[in-house]
Amino acid sequence: MASSLKKLTSVVLGAPAKHTATVIFMHGLGDTGNGWQVSHSPWSLKALLQRNLPHVEFVFPNAPSQPVTLNNGMKMPSWYDIKSLSSLGHDQDEKGMLESRQQRNVILEIVMQIVREQVEVKGIPANRIVIGGFSQGCVMGLLTSLTAEYKFAGIVSLSGYMPLHHKIMAMVSDANRKTPIFWGHGDADQVVRYDYGLESVELLKKNKFDVRFNTYRNLGHGSSYQEVEDLRAFLREIIPPVEEPVSAKV
Repeated sequence: MASSLKKLTSVVLGAPAKHTATVIFMHGLGDTGNGWQVSHSPWSLKALLQRNLPHVEFVFPNAPSQPVTLNNGMKMPSWYDIKSLSSLGHDQDEKGMLESRQQRNVILEIVMQIVREQVEVKGIPANRIVIGGFSQGCVMGLLTSLTAEYKFAGIVSLSGYMPLHHKIMAMVSDANRKTPIFWGHGDADQVVRYDYGLESVELLKKNKFDVRFNTYRNLGHGSSYQEVEDLRAFLREIIPPVEEPVSAKV
């Protein structure tokens, strides 16, 4: 498994203008990076990029295809195994995450390789990089950002949950304790239940994290125009366009 993970691909939406910031965003269970950029809807991240964030490059890593217990052991794109939806954030899901810890750590290292490429090759400072994801990808985004030594600009958590409740705070580095977190969740979500998200947010706030929790009425397990508009405003705040220096007149 580890050798195949080295060959993971990413869908990249280059910045239409000068590239000065990056969003690394991980998809949910059974999806791919294409799922968040090919949509022609006004709330797709592609549309978001084209509207107000021309300086931002979006990177959508693709999860490996692997057996998932929830899917009767059949292969599907997944960041880690999920036992059942009813156990998300609780004991059974923790068991699944711990059992797949080695492969998950390899995936986390690959995500960090993407971060290092942005910093070392493309010259984007870590404090101009946002890490995030949707659903299962949200979990990976949280694990990546909260345990990293890089100080990121922000964290985006959509329709997700905090894994390993009683363990993760011991894993947290100091680098991103003050990093703003945008958390969006629909109150009609029947996949990752709204109360799972709320419990996760309360845990983060209890530990003094800067969480901006947004509830979307009657929204199921997905996104909406309002959520993406709120996300756009958040990104404009934390990774605004960089003003070009004005040349002195001779």
